Amino acid sequence: MPKLDRDGVGIHYEIHGTSGPVLLLSHGYSSTARMWDGQIAALKDRYRVIVWDMRGHGESDYPADQSRYSEALTVGDMKALLDLAGADKAIIAGLSLGGYMSLAFTASHPERVRALMLFDTGPGFKKDEARARWNETAKQRAAALEAKGLAALNSSDEVKLTRHRDASGLARAALGMLAQDNDRVIQSLDKVAVPTLVLVGANDTNFLAATDYMAAKIKGAAKVVIPDAGHAANLHQPALFNQAVEAFLARLPAA
Repeated sequence: MPKLDRDGVGIHYEIHGTSGPVLLLSHGYSSTARMWDGQIAALKDRYRVIVWDMRGHGESDYPADQSRYSEALTVGDMKALLDLAGADKAIIAGLSLGGYMSLAFTASHPERVRALMLFDTGPGFKKDEARARWNETAKQRAAALEAKGLAALNSSDEVKLTRHRDASGLARAALGMLAQDNDRVIQSLDKVAVPTLVLVGANDTNFLAATDYMAAKIKGAAKVVIPDAGHAANLHQPALFNQAVEAFLARLPAA
C-alpha cells in the first residue's frame, strides 16, 4: 500500500474515487482510516475521498522520537496529502481528534479549504486550567499504553475497527497530538469563512456543549444532532450520518 514520505515518516493513505471534489477525512485518536469505510462506499462515486492513518496509528509509521508527533506536523501531513492529490482546495472533515486537526488545518491554511465538516469534536480550550486538565488526561492515556500496551485501549466502536502494530505510537501521539499547547484553534472559530457542518451524536454527552459552541461561533454553521448515536455517530447511525453529510455537500456552491 502507498505511503507518503514525510521527512522519513511514512504516512499511510488511500484515495477512493477518480473524479469530483476532494474530501479529506481524518479519524479520531486511536482509530484509523477504517472507521470511514461506510462513508467511502457512499461518496466515492461522486467525490475523491482521501482517508489516512495519523502518525503513530494503524499502518503509518511509529517514529521513536517524541518530537515527530505534534499538531503542526499533523497539519503538515494533511497539506502534503492534498498536494499529493493535486487538490488546491478540499472539503476538510474529521471526527474527534480528526475534527480538531481539521480546525487546526483551516486556521493554518484557509486558502486550501472549500468547506469544513466537524464530527463529534471540540475546538480545544480558552482557559489554561481546562487545557491542563485535558493534557493530564492525555498523559495518563500515554502512561497506560506504555504500561499495558494495546490492552489499554478502550472498546469504543471506532477503536474496535482498528489494527495497530503496537502501542508505542499511540502513546507518543497522546503526548504530542492529543495534548494541546495553546488556545489557537478555539480562537480561530470566528475567522472560519467557509460553509461548515457541525455534527454530533445525541448521546455523545462529552461533546454536546462543544458542538453548540462551535455552531454559535462559526458564522453560518449548520448543526445536526444524530439521534441514538454516541461519539462515533458515523458508525452508530450510518444512514442518518451519510444523509446529513450528503445534504450538506449538495448545498455547497460549485467549485
